[in-house]
Amino acid sequence: MTNTLKTTALLAALTALLIVIGDVLGGRGGMLLFFGFAIVLNMGAYWFSGDIALRMAGAREVTPEEAPELHQLVDELAMYARLPRPRVAIIDNPSPNAFATGRDANHAVVAVTTGILGILSRDELAGVLAHELGHVRNHDILISSIAATVAGAITMLAHAAQWAMIFGGFGGGRDNEDTNWLEALAMIIFAPLAATLIQLAISRSREYQADETGARINGNPESLARALEKLELATSVRPLPVNPAVAHMFIVNPLKGIKGLNFNGLFSTHPPLEERIRRLRSMQLTAGH
Repeated sequence: MTNTLKTTALLAALTALLIVIGDVLGGRGGMLLFFGFAIVLNMGAYWFSGDIALRMAGAREVTPEEAPELHQLVDELAMYARLPRPRVAIIDNPSPNAFATGRDANHAVVAVTTGILGILSRDELAGVLAHELGHVRNHDILISSIAATVAGAITMLAHAAQWAMIFGGFGGGRDNEDTNWLEALAMIIFAPLAATLIQLAISRSREYQADETGARINGNPESLARALEKLELATSVRPLPVNPAVAHMFIVNPLKGIKGLNFNGLFSTHPPLEERIRRLRSMQLTAGH
């Protein structure tokens, strides 16, 4: 299954989970009410995603005069990707990492740490920046916002169900009260967990897609593969202590080296590094752009 099909299937699974939960916990009316509330909250966050992410990551936008070489490289890659010129920001931190944000291609921001500028060659940095532009071209901010909307609605329904159980009453008009309570209890416990797992799976799938898209933009998958090796090792030794809510946006997990915050497998925001590198090195690209 391609990454695009996988993402579509995962989003469909999130939507189906929401529908089932809404029916079990509050009937169709309750489901629509909380889903609408979640849309308002998450779309508001999506609309201002660029500035919010920059603030949470401690990034500062820089002008071409402040960072001429970085701006030149980003502009070249944006031209190859046929994207509008993105804004450029820098995080003053020795931990090497990068991310992209913005609600669409016309409002994109590419941010890098001072640490990444110090350890990567120009070719490797080009691979990283192309990966971030791959997120922009693939509309990943929108996709992650949709996933967050549905997952947020599921969590809200679960919380509402807790209050409904406390104050006695719910079930959407079903006759079997015992069944309603058992179904509701199961949903309260497992639904938010399932939604989180699906949301993380979408995040991992989009990283694979951005790797592939970025390698095609840059024309050299090996440069990104080498950069990922350096970044993973350096981040393990020197993590970037950002808000966990934005950790999934970075090219490698910025919290990897922080004790107690390392998650693997289903709970990881990023796919395994070894598999990302293997896929990049298996790509057969012709030279040039």
